[in-house]
Amino acid sequence: MSFRYYDLKVFVPIAIIFIALFYGVLFKIIESIARIAAKIAPFLYHVILALALLVLSYIHPFGFNWFIPEIVFVDSYFGYDKLHFAFILTGLVLLSMKKILPALLGITLLLFALHSYPASPLAPLRIKLVTTHIPQDKKWKIEYLPTIIKQNFAAIDEAINEHYDVVVLPESAYPTFLQRNTALLLELLERSKKITIITGALHLQNSRVYNATYLFAKGNYTIMHKVVLVPFGEYVPLPKPLGKFVNHYFFNDATDFTPAKNLQIYSVDGVEFTNAICYEATADVIYTTPTQYIIAISNNAWFLPSYEPQLQNRIIKYYATIHHKTVYHATNIAQTKVIR
Repeated sequence: MSFRYYDLKVFVPIAIIFIALFYGVLFKIIESIARIAAKIAPFLYHVILALALLVLSYIHPFGFNWFIPEIVFVDSYFGYDKLHFAFILTGLVLLSMKKILPALLGITLLLFALHSYPASPLAPLRIKLVTTHIPQDKKWKIEYLPTIIKQNFAAIDEAINEHYDVVVLPESAYPTFLQRNTALLLELLERSKKITIITGALHLQNSRVYNATYLFAKGNYTIMHKVVLVPFGEYVPLPKPLGKFVNHYFFNDATDFTPAKNLQIYSVDGVEFTNAICYEATADVIYTTPTQYIIAISNNAWFLPSYEPQLQNRIIKYYATIHHKTVYHATNIAQTKVIR
């Protein structure tokens, strides 16, 4: 969907067909292996398919990690971590044998797969999550920047008047290299004496471009860079010569974003948070930090109208509940919510 904003609309159906063929061929290979195994013992057919479903979430073509079969059980009565998913698959395999004893064992396993995850605690701070409504075709136009800045300050001032401790704006809420806009920085620093401000913007350092989170607190600011970049969105996951070719001929000589080397953790009034920017919030590595809380910021305007925001939130919930984390998710043109 994001190709629409690079004058590459023709590649939207091509990408869809390519992805469909990739998984179609993968599924066909798995099914063919299952058929061969079934010649040894018929029940092995479903065993192979079940094992494939269990491990497919570890296959990340070009770095994409959004194919997670078990997320279909998010918001169901079944558990969706690997153990409970294995119970479900094994139970279905046993039921497929159509014999009394295996069926009873299968039903038992399905009962064991019933599971509810305890809600993780909320942070001991009043956090205001801001939803912005900036269309992608306007977001990066210089003439629209004053309107965006005005709306952002209105949201910050509202949070101050409502006595929140923290206000969180979405990814690239300020579509500019924020550290180079002195007047804007000074206004944010002044307001940060009344409330902690977390917002997304660009950062330019040593001729490298970063997708960044800016933290303004008590008259100072900190910049945190994104670690997990979006394949083909923020970098081209191909060898450098080929990557330069793609950027030159398809993305108007765009420069890949530079990733941070380490996960970004910061403290607000003694409470620690892990930083996550959009795609990062759906990466397992973000949930391996020692912090209880994650603040995620996203810009979903690239992908609407599509199911992307709902899928993103389901994947966030999948990881958040499994790792017992609480995610504060602020978005542009999508559902802003606390996920736990």
